[in-house]
Amino acid sequence: MIILSKTKLLFDLIMYVNSRRSFTAQEVADEFGVSVRTAHRYLLEISEMGVPIYTEQGRNGGYRTLKNRVLPPVLFDENEALSIFFAFRSLTFYESLPFDADIESASRKLLVALPEDTREKIRQLETVLSFWNPQRGLRAPYLKELVEAATEHRVITIEYQSRSGDKSRNVAPIGVYTNDGLWYTPAYDMDKSRIQLFRVDRILSIKVTEDTYKAGTNLMEWLQSYTISSPVRLVVELTREGIRKSQSKPWYQPILLEQEREDGIVGLIDTVIDHNEIPFTAQFFAQLGKEARVIEPQEIVEQIRSHAEELLGHYRWE
Repeated sequence: MIILSKTKLLFDLIMYVNSRRSFTAQEVADEFGVSVRTAHRYLLEISEMGVPIYTEQGRNGGYRTLKNRVLPPVLFDENEALSIFFAFRSLTFYESLPFDADIESASRKLLVALPEDTREKIRQLETVLSFWNPQRGLRAPYLKELVEAATEHRVITIEYQSRSGDKSRNVAPIGVYTNDGLWYTPAYDMDKSRIQLFRVDRILSIKVTEDTYKAGTNLMEWLQSYTISSPVRLVVELTREGIRKSQSKPWYQPILLEQEREDGIVGLIDTVIDHNEIPFTAQFFAQLGKEARVIEPQEIVEQIRSHAEELLGHYRWE
């Protein structure tokens, strides 16, 4: 029989109770080969250490862990600790997060456990390394509810703020993701019978229903797929600056490079987009100004011209 040291036994006991919702002192005693009385004493000790467990009275009583139970101690090497710390820091610029995450508190706990030379290394790295995202100042208060609804394949009713006004929608979220500082949720729209993309900060309210629905895809599959139902060829000539700005939008790649012409054109986008993407695409290349020239489709060319004329009229002196 292997006799565990008390320190290791308490460590293993913390992991044991974290993996269980409810248990009895007898089950702990059988698991660790100690008496029931000793099991009660050890459970009291880890409770005083901060592990959130409480007793249940009655014939079938025992112990139960709280939903927000603490995690047992974990040992990290220096590279692992640096990775975790800067993963925390990468969330700093987000106004909203899916869970009640206290990034500063988690960072302090990690730093306290590290040796001084590693803490000094982190302090130096913080001056030269940042995972910056634009601070939008837009709150997305329903991230946790959306994640839980997606996990349980639950249909929810949302009040959504759109261009045409606030509307009620019945949807089944498949997940949430963040891009460029904003949160999005692709969700199956029960009325339109297709997956729609919603900005989370524009969701005004959420009501969870008892209905469930599986959309037939998960978040990663949806992100990696781009279904073109109505294909349109997109051809755009780019300057060097136009290439640089377009490369930040992966859906406009690949960009073919050629010799620089007298007019400064050095790159070409030749790809296929869905017809539904024309308004967004026209807006993007209009913002590039002289750094891009759309060759086709003509519909995008006309939208850019119309936008330029409206802008000129807006700033024309009376």
